[in-house]
Amino acid sequence: MIKPKKSLGQNFLKDINIAKKIISSTNIYRKNIVEIGPGLGILTNKIIDLKPNKLSLIEKDSKIYDLLKKKYFNKKINILNADVINFNFKNYKNFKIISNLPYNISSKFLLNTLINYNNNFTEIICMIQSELADKFDYSKGKINKYKFLTQLCSQYEIKFKVSPNVFYPKPKVYSKVVRFIIKKQKIDCLKLNYFLKYFFINKRKKIKSNKYFINQISSKYLNYRYEDLKYNEVLEIYQRFKFSIS
Repeated sequence: MIKPKKSLGQNFLKDINIAKKIISSTNIYRKNIVEIGPGLGILTNKIIDLKPNKLSLIEKDSKIYDLLKKKYFNKKINILNADVINFNFKNYKNFKIISNLPYNISSKFLLNTLINYNNNFTEIICMIQSELADKFDYSKGKINKYKFLTQLCSQYEIKFKVSPNVFYPKPKVYSKVVRFIIKKQKIDCLKLNYFLKYFFINKRKKIKSNKYFINQISSKYLNYRYEDLKYNEVLEIYQRFKFSIS
Protein backbone atom coordinates (compact mmCIF):
# COMPACT_ATOMS: atom_id res chain seq x y z
CA MET A 1 0.00 0.00 0.00
CA ILE A 2 1.27 3.46 -0.94
CA LYS A 3 1.50 5.76 2.07
CA PRO A 4 1.20 9.54 1.57
CA LYS A 5 4.46 11.41 2.06
CA LYS A 6 4.23 14.49 4.22
CA SER A 7 7.45 15.80 2.65
CA LEU A 8 5.70 15.95 -0.73
CA GLY A 9 2.51 17.46 0.66
CA GLN A 10 0.52 14.39 -0.36
CA ASN A 11 -3.14 14.20 0.63
CA PHE A 12 -4.88 11.61 -1.52
CA LEU A 13 -8.38 12.44 -2.70
CA LYS A 14 -10.71 9.56 -1.81
CA ASP A 15 -14.15 10.92 -2.70
CA ILE A 16 -15.27 10.00 -6.22
CA ASN A 17 -18.08 12.57 -6.15
CA ILE A 18 -15.58 15.38 -5.55
CA ALA A 19 -13.48 14.07 -8.46
CA LYS A 20 -16.58 14.17 -10.69
CA LYS A 21 -17.40 17.67 -9.50
CA ILE A 22 -13.87 18.92 -10.27
CA ILE A 23 -13.88 17.71 -13.87
CA SER A 24 -17.41 19.02 -14.40
CA SER A 25 -15.86 22.50 -14.09
CA THR A 26 -14.51 22.31 -17.65
CA ASN A 27 -14.84 20.50 -20.96
CA ILE A 28 -12.49 17.52 -21.27
CA TYR A 29 -13.77 15.67 -24.34
CA ARG A 30 -11.11 15.83 -27.08
CA LYS A 31 -9.08 18.41 -25.14
CA ASN A 32 -5.40 18.22 -24.17
CA ILE A 33 -5.03 17.68 -20.44
CA VAL A 34 -2.12 17.73 -17.98
CA GLU A 35 -2.76 16.36 -14.51
CA ILE A 36 -0.27 17.40 -11.83
CA GLY A 37 0.28 14.99 -8.94
CA PRO A 38 -2.28 12.32 -9.90
CA GLY A 39 -1.61 10.27 -6.78
CA LEU A 40 -3.55 7.01 -6.86
CA GLY A 41 -5.54 8.08 -9.90
CA ILE A 42 -9.05 8.81 -8.60
CA LEU A 43 -9.20 12.05 -10.60
CA THR A 44 -7.29 10.49 -13.50
CA ASN A 45 -9.93 7.79 -13.91
CA LYS A 46 -12.69 10.35 -14.30
CA ILE A 47 -10.63 12.34 -16.81
CA ILE A 48 -10.09 9.18 -18.89
CA ASP A 49 -13.83 8.46 -18.83
CA LEU A 50 -14.45 11.76 -20.63
CA LYS A 51 -12.08 10.88 -23.51
CA PRO A 52 -9.48 13.66 -23.70
CA ASN A 53 -7.45 14.07 -26.89
CA LYS A 54 -4.14 13.85 -24.99
CA LEU A 55 -3.44 13.17 -21.34
CA SER A 56 -0.14 13.71 -19.54
CA LEU A 57 0.44 12.82 -15.90
CA ILE A 58 3.31 14.42 -13.97
CA GLU A 59 4.19 12.66 -10.72
CA LYS A 60 7.26 13.36 -8.57
CA ASP A 61 6.94 10.32 -6.28
CA SER A 62 8.83 7.45 -7.97
CA LYS A 63 6.76 4.74 -6.24
CA ILE A 64 3.48 6.30 -7.36
CA TYR A 65 4.96 6.79 -10.83
CA ASP A 66 5.67 3.05 -11.04
CA LEU A 67 2.14 2.33 -9.83
CA LEU A 68 0.64 4.61 -12.49
CA LYS A 69 2.75 3.01 -15.24
CA LYS A 70 1.33 -0.39 -14.31
CA LYS A 71 -2.21 0.85 -13.81
CA TYR A 72 -2.43 2.63 -17.16
CA PHE A 73 -0.03 0.50 -19.23
CA ASN A 74 -2.65 -0.13 -21.94
CA LYS A 75 -3.82 3.48 -22.11
CA LYS A 76 -2.46 6.17 -24.40
CA ILE A 77 -1.21 8.31 -21.54
CA ASN A 78 2.10 10.12 -21.23
CA ILE A 79 3.30 9.48 -17.66
CA LEU A 80 6.31 11.45 -16.44
CA ASN A 81 8.35 11.09 -13.27
CA ALA A 82 9.28 14.73 -12.69
CA ASP A 83 9.19 17.65 -10.29
CA VAL A 84 6.60 20.00 -11.77
CA ILE A 85 8.22 23.07 -10.17
CA ASN A 86 11.24 22.60 -12.44
CA PHE A 87 9.37 21.16 -15.41
CA ASN A 88 9.61 22.88 -18.80
CA PHE A 89 6.17 23.19 -20.43
CA LYS A 90 7.38 25.04 -23.53
CA ASN A 91 6.42 22.14 -25.82
CA TYR A 92 2.87 21.97 -24.45
CA LYS A 93 0.38 23.90 -26.56
CA ASN A 94 -3.31 24.43 -25.84
CA PHE A 95 -3.40 22.20 -22.77
CA LYS A 96 -5.56 22.43 -19.68
CA ILE A 97 -4.16 21.74 -16.23
CA ILE A 98 -6.33 19.76 -13.84
CA SER A 99 -4.91 19.02 -10.42
CA ASN A 100 -5.36 18.41 -6.74
CA LEU A 101 -2.20 20.43 -6.12
CA PRO A 102 0.01 19.54 -3.15
CA TYR A 103 -0.30 22.37 -0.64
CA ASN A 104 3.45 22.83 -0.35
CA ILE A 105 3.87 23.79 -4.03
CA SER A 106 0.52 25.31 -4.98
CA SER A 107 1.43 28.98 -4.58
CA LYS A 108 4.81 28.71 -6.31
CA PHE A 109 3.45 26.53 -9.12
CA LEU A 110 0.50 28.79 -9.92
CA LEU A 111 2.57 31.99 -9.90
CA ASN A 112 5.20 30.38 -12.12
CA THR A 113 2.65 28.98 -14.55
CA LEU A 114 0.63 32.17 -14.93
CA ILE A 115 3.78 34.18 -15.64
CA ASN A 116 5.98 31.83 -17.65
CA TYR A 117 3.50 29.59 -19.47
CA ASN A 118 0.77 32.06 -20.29
CA ASN A 119 0.68 30.93 -23.93
CA ASN A 120 0.90 27.20 -23.27
CA PHE A 121 -2.28 26.65 -21.29
CA THR A 122 -5.91 27.65 -21.80
CA GLU A 123 -7.19 26.82 -18.31
CA ILE A 124 -6.09 25.74 -14.86
CA ILE A 125 -8.63 23.88 -12.74
CA CYS A 126 -7.15 22.95 -9.40
CA MET A 127 -7.83 22.29 -5.76
CA ILE A 128 -5.79 24.47 -3.41
CA GLN A 129 -5.95 25.52 0.22
CA SER A 130 -8.89 27.84 0.93
CA GLU A 131 -6.73 30.71 2.17
CA LEU A 132 -4.66 30.74 -1.03
CA ALA A 133 -7.80 30.59 -3.17
CA ASP A 134 -9.00 33.77 -1.45
CA LYS A 135 -5.65 35.50 -2.04
CA PHE A 136 -6.15 35.06 -5.80
CA ASP A 137 -9.76 36.34 -5.70
CA TYR A 138 -9.57 39.83 -7.19
CA SER A 139 -13.35 40.31 -6.90
CA LYS A 140 -13.05 41.29 -3.25
CA GLY A 141 -10.58 42.63 -0.73
CA LYS A 142 -7.46 44.75 -1.13
CA ILE A 143 -4.96 44.32 -3.96
CA ASN A 144 -1.96 42.02 -3.50
CA LYS A 145 0.48 40.35 -5.86
CA TYR A 146 -1.76 37.31 -6.31
CA LYS A 147 -4.82 39.36 -7.23
CA PHE A 148 -2.89 41.62 -9.56
CA LEU A 149 -1.29 38.71 -11.40
CA THR A 150 -4.53 36.77 -11.63
CA GLN A 151 -6.50 39.68 -13.04
CA LEU A 152 -3.67 40.52 -15.44
CA CYS A 153 -3.35 36.99 -16.79
CA SER A 154 -6.74 35.32 -16.36
CA GLN A 155 -10.39 35.28 -15.49
CA TYR A 156 -10.69 33.66 -12.09
CA GLU A 157 -13.46 32.04 -10.14
CA ILE A 158 -13.82 29.93 -7.03
CA LYS A 159 -15.98 26.93 -7.90
CA PHE A 160 -16.66 25.27 -4.53
CA LYS A 161 -15.31 24.56 -1.07
CA VAL A 162 -13.98 21.12 -0.07
CA SER A 163 -13.93 19.53 3.37
CA PRO A 164 -10.76 17.91 4.78
CA ASN A 165 -12.82 14.73 5.18
CA VAL A 166 -12.49 13.81 1.49
CA PHE A 167 -8.72 13.30 1.79
CA TYR A 168 -6.39 10.73 3.24
CA PRO A 169 -4.77 11.84 5.45
CA LYS A 170 -7.05 14.73 6.41
CA PRO A 171 -5.36 18.12 6.02
CA LYS A 172 -5.80 20.67 8.78
CA VAL A 173 -7.46 23.21 6.48
CA TYR A 174 -10.33 23.42 4.02
CA SER A 175 -9.67 23.49 0.29
CA LYS A 176 -11.33 25.19 -2.66
CA VAL A 177 -11.53 24.22 -6.30
CA VAL A 178 -10.68 27.21 -8.50
CA ARG A 179 -10.58 27.92 -12.21
CA PHE A 180 -8.24 30.21 -14.12
CA ILE A 181 -9.23 30.92 -17.75
CA ILE A 182 -5.96 32.15 -19.23
CA LYS A 183 -5.75 35.39 -21.20
CA LYS A 184 -3.11 34.63 -23.79
CA GLN A 185 -0.81 37.60 -24.16
CA LYS A 186 2.80 38.54 -24.58
CA ILE A 187 4.40 38.87 -21.14
CA ASP A 188 7.84 40.15 -20.25
CA CYS A 189 8.53 37.45 -17.65
CA LEU A 190 11.59 39.11 -16.12
CA LYS A 191 9.81 42.42 -15.73
CA LEU A 192 6.68 40.88 -14.25
CA ASN A 193 8.61 38.70 -11.81
CA TYR A 194 10.62 41.72 -10.67
CA PHE A 195 7.49 43.83 -10.30
CA LEU A 196 5.69 41.23 -8.19
CA LYS A 197 8.71 40.71 -5.98
CA TYR A 198 9.61 44.33 -5.29
CA PHE A 199 6.43 46.39 -5.69
CA PHE A 200 4.31 44.33 -3.31
CA ILE A 201 6.49 44.68 -0.22
CA ASN A 202 5.95 46.55 3.03
CA LYS A 203 2.21 46.96 2.59
CA ARG A 204 2.05 49.18 5.67
CA LYS A 205 4.52 51.67 4.22
CA LYS A 206 3.81 54.31 1.62
CA ILE A 207 5.01 53.74 -1.93
CA LYS A 208 7.44 56.65 -1.66
CA SER A 209 9.50 54.52 0.72
CA ASN A 210 9.98 51.81 -1.92
CA LYS A 211 13.51 52.40 -3.21
CA TYR A 212 12.96 50.14 -6.21
CA PHE A 213 10.19 52.31 -7.67
CA ILE A 214 10.57 55.78 -6.20
CA ASN A 215 11.97 57.28 -9.41
CA GLN A 216 9.50 55.64 -11.77
CA ILE A 217 6.12 56.25 -10.15
CA SER A 218 3.87 59.22 -10.75
CA SER A 219 3.80 61.59 -7.81
CA LYS A 220 0.04 61.09 -7.45
CA TYR A 221 0.67 57.59 -6.05
CA LEU A 222 3.63 58.23 -3.76
CA ASN A 223 1.61 58.84 -0.60
CA TYR A 224 -0.46 55.69 -1.04
CA ARG A 225 0.25 52.21 0.25
CA TYR A 226 0.07 49.62 -2.53
CA GLU A 227 -2.91 47.92 -0.90
CA ASP A 228 -4.86 51.22 -1.18
CA LEU A 229 -4.62 51.18 -4.97
CA LYS A 230 -7.10 49.73 -7.44
CA TYR A 231 -6.09 47.18 -10.07
CA ASN A 232 -6.08 49.75 -12.90
CA GLU A 233 -3.79 52.02 -10.91
CA VAL A 234 -1.32 49.22 -10.23
CA LEU A 235 -1.55 48.23 -13.89
CA GLU A 236 -0.67 51.79 -14.92
CA ILE A 237 2.39 51.70 -12.66
CA TYR A 238 3.41 48.33 -14.06
CA GLN A 239 3.01 49.40 -17.68
CA ARG A 240 5.06 52.56 -17.16
CA PHE A 241 7.76 50.78 -15.22
CA LYS A 242 11.02 50.54 -17.16
CA PHE A 243 12.78 47.33 -16.25
CA SER A 244 16.44 46.69 -16.97
CA ILE A 245 18.57 43.67 -16.07
CA SER A 246 21.57 45.88 -15.40
